[in-house]
Amino acid sequence: MGLLNNVKAKLGPAKGKVSDLAHRHEDKIHHGLDKAARVVDKRTKGKYSDRIQSGTGKAKGAMDRLAHKGDSGPDGGGTTPPPGPAGTMPPDTGRTAPLRDAGGTPPPDAPPPTS
Repeated sequence: MGLLNNVKAKLGPAKGKVSDLAHRHEDKIHHGLDKAARVVDKRTKGKYSDRIQSGTGKAKGAMDRLAHKGDSGPDGGGTTPPPGPAGTMPPDTGRTAPLRDAGGTPPPDAPPPTS
């Protein structure tokens, strides 16, 4: 059994407890995230407002997924959220450029292979 499997086995019971707590205190967590974002934005004098807002939205989304993971209702249990308005971009995945194009060729600005 690998290290990752050992870690997953030990954290399994805690995951349910965290999900339950997140579900019960969802409004307090959202309020705390908003309050922290306001404080940070004020201390940085609005210089990073867009990044703070983006990070707060991502944190709320992650918390919502955690809080509603065990739900058995129509929206619970791992369904994907509805698509955004037409013309909007999908959420940022953290990748800045494709690793390879459709034909399997790396983009011109890709670093050379290491092997």
